[in-house]
Amino acid sequence: MIDFILNNKPALVGLHLGFAILGIDGFIWLFGEILAKSEHRGRILLSAVLGIAGFALSWLIGGYYYVKFYGPVVKPIIKAGSVPWAHAIAMEAKEHIFLFIIPMAFVALFAALLGRQTLETVKSGNHCSFFPPSSL
Repeated sequence: MIDFILNNKPALVGLHLGFAILGIDGFIWLFGEILAKSEHRGRILLSAVLGIAGFALSWLIGGYYYVKFYGPVVKPIIKAGSVPWAHAIAMEAKEHIFLFIIPMAFVALFAALLGRQTLETVKSGNHCSFFPPSSL
């Protein structure tokens, strides 16, 4: 079964997309919990972990697809086409988004794990920092 999936381009693309949607849904859910000022720590944690898991799995499957199929098979065909520069622009943007999504997801998780009182304190500016305002 695993061998079939790893050698099946449509299955890999579908899994990549499906897990990305799961990650997006997890963070939309987290956003809703934050907007609603939810006190349900379990739901907040579950939504953030679901988002990270979805993005991480999408990241891994997409990376495998890129190395196994896209780079050696698809990319040369696109680069040989009439607008090879479009590939450079689109892929450059996609690669940067791809690299930042997991760290951003972890930042969202860690922020969600802070208590409401801590977040309100940080939001109001009444907190101690490494550089006190008087030293700047």
